[in-house]
Amino acid sequence: MTDQVRDFLGVGWKFPLQVTPGGKIAQARYEKRIEESIYLILSTAKGERVMQPDFGCGIHDLVFAPNNAGTIAMVTQTVRKALVAYEPRIDVLDINAETAPEQLNLLLIRINYQIRSNNALDNLVYPFYIREGT
Repeated sequence: MTDQVRDFLGVGWKFPLQVTPGGKIAQARYEKRIEESIYLILSTAKGERVMQPDFGCGIHDLVFAPNNAGTIAMVTQTVRKALVAYEPRIDVLDINAETAPEQLNLLLIRINYQIRSNNALDNLVYPFYIREGT
């Protein structure tokens, strides 16, 4: 696929911000840009951005929730809601979360999505740490 056909996927600053050896701001392109956008949405707590207080994902409110089925259901619902609201270039196909066997405070959030403009399927795993409150 040529770059000109994929321009609609976007080009922007790499996340996290990086500088190239030539001293320029590193850029992310196309599918990588969408992946970084998803990480940015999930990593931003609601209210964190002063000029856009509704932007972000509400999973950060669950950081002290118990690691049980109810919390996992809330995490998947919250992630879906955030991605539908803030990443219009994708269709969310499936989201599930599970506890990592070796780390009981780690939820692995698996997101399967389809890029709307070219119907490409992609997925990523977002690590989310919870600390069970007692």
